[in-house]
Amino acid sequence: MLLAAGRGERLRPLTDPTPKPLLEVRGKPLIDWHLEALARAGVREVVINLSWLGARIRAAVGAGGRFGLQIHYSEEPAAPLETGGGIFQALPLLGEGPFLVVNADTHTDINFALLQIAPAALAQLVLVPNPAHHPRGDFALQDGEVLETGEPRYTYAGIGVYRPELFAGCSAGRFPLLSVLRPAIAARRLKGELFRGQWADVGSAERLAALNARATGV
Repeated sequence: MLLAAGRGERLRPLTDPTPKPLLEVRGKPLIDWHLEALARAGVREVVINLSWLGARIRAAVGAGGRFGLQIHYSEEPAAPLETGGGIFQALPLLGEGPFLVVNADTHTDINFALLQIAPAALAQLVLVPNPAHHPRGDFALQDGEVLETGEPRYTYAGIGVYRPELFAGCSAGRFPLLSVLRPAIAARRLKGELFRGQWADVGSAERLAALNARATGV
């Protein structure tokens, strides 16, 4: 699942006419980088959630044939459902087994084919060293276990493998991903891995410009 429903407030005015996933990095929309990488990893079906300017994303990506993918869309209201609510709504499209979730407004050279989920885990998160704009990180990682407190701390990359069971007991509507991750942490069933390769959160015009200014990349 590619998360593509956000408004991109911090990227305005760039995102007034263009949804975040269609902003370009070195001449190619962010979402294209992900779709091509997913296809290389052997993925064949992708769900994309839509809200702000969703029709533009649907028009640009289509049914996925040019990527060698079959793409399904999960339409959200004008006020997006947040990450947790968006994934929960899309569960009927995602099947009964573990599924990969990727934030469409990131840019990375991670090999999606290498991602796995531990047998006892409800979710397995990819964490990265803390970028300058997020120095305190999101979670601690100790012996492969994700914790809310402790050291060392890292930033959630917006990439994870989830089991549908993580969302057991949830109700339709808006809710953050953290509301389902916290019970998994308490049950010691949230695992993680550290990725030290190329990764960028394209959350501001300055970060997008810096990413485009790099001489080398994916």
